[in-house]
Parts: sequence; structure tokens; C-alpha cells
Amino acid sequence: MDTLKNTFLTTLLTLALVWSTKAQDGLQQAFNNSYALEYLGEYAKAADAIKKVYDEKSYEINMRAGWLHYEAGLYIESQGYYKRAIALNPNSVEARLGYVYPIAALGNMNMVYDQYIKILEIDPLNTTANYRLGLAAYEKKDYKNAFTYFGKVVNIYPFNYDSLIMFAWTNYQLGKTKEAKTLFKKVLLLYPDNLSATEGLSLIK
Repeated sequence: MDTLKNTFLTTLLTLALVWSTKAQDGLQQAFNNSYALEYLGEYAKAADAIKKVYDEKSYEINMRAGWLHYEAGLYIESQGYYKRAIALNPNSVEARLGYVYPIAALGNMNMVYDQYIKILEIDPLNTTANYRLGLAAYEKKDYKNAFTYFGKVVNIYPFNYDSLIMFAWTNYQLGKTKEAKTLFKKVLLLYPDNLSATEGLSLIK
């Protein structure tokens, strides 16, 4: 009796392993097909390739589906897939950065900024979130917060044009002309004829 029971269990385990292997192979093939179609610019077809193996409990599938639907211009659908990915892994920064693409395309900028703030709760030094929130603060003439956001980026990437030029202008707007002058000069080391840095220096007496 024990022998029959063991044989039955072994058979079940073998079948489960075979099924799992076939499922994994099918998933890999679906991803491979989606990459090939994406490369050809066939974004909707690439999304369909992933939908054929869709599993709402799969973080990876939802991430891939979110991206492909975004590329296909299907922003509402893309938003839904990214939201599922976030629900599956709430601490995923990449899922939240992905989610930003469709909601920005739909013009939901308040939701975009909310996501960036949530990203900073998970990863306080995230350069993308800090830079984008810095831009938003600067546009609102909230130079104090812009200074904080841009400062974090410059601290990590001290010789990056985008963050340097914005940090320079933020310092200028706050009346920190000595610091702004130094930053504008650093920008000119990157781009000697940069008009924004040149203009900034011309304003500092």
C-alpha cells in the first residue's frame, strides 16, 4: 500500500514538474515574441503576445504589459497593469516609475507628483523623483523645496548638466549668488557655450 502511495505521489510530482517547465517555457517564448515585435514597432501585437500568458499574480507580466500598452498608446490599460504591479510589490520603485508614464500621458500631474513622493518614501535619494519634484517646485517658484530636491541630485551626480544648471538657477533665485556663480562655471566646463549658464553669469555682478 505504501509503495502504491509513494508511486502515486512521485507521478504527481513528476507531472507537476513537467507542467511547470512547459508553463515557464511558454512564458519565456511569450516574452521573446514581445521583444521581437516591440523591436519592429508592433507595440499592440507585442502586448497581445504577453496577454496570451497573462497572470494577474505575476509582477513581471504586469510590468511588461504595462510598458507595452503604454508604447501602444493605450494609457488607461497601461495604468491598470502598473497599478497591479505596485499592488504585488508596494516597495518597487521601478513599478512606480513605470506607472508615471501613462498617468503623465493622461495629464494627471498631481498623481505623478504623488508617485514621486511615494518613491522618495521608499528611496529618499532616488534621482529621478528628486529631479522631477525639483522641476515642479521651481516652476511654482518654490525655490526652497527646489533647492532641497536638486541638492540631493547634485550631491550624487556632481557633474551632471541637468541637475547642475537647475541647482545653479535655484541658488540664484534664493540670492545665493556666490554658489550660483560657481555652479554656472561648472556647467560651462561641460558645455563651454551654454546659453543658460552664460546668461546666469551675466546676471551676477
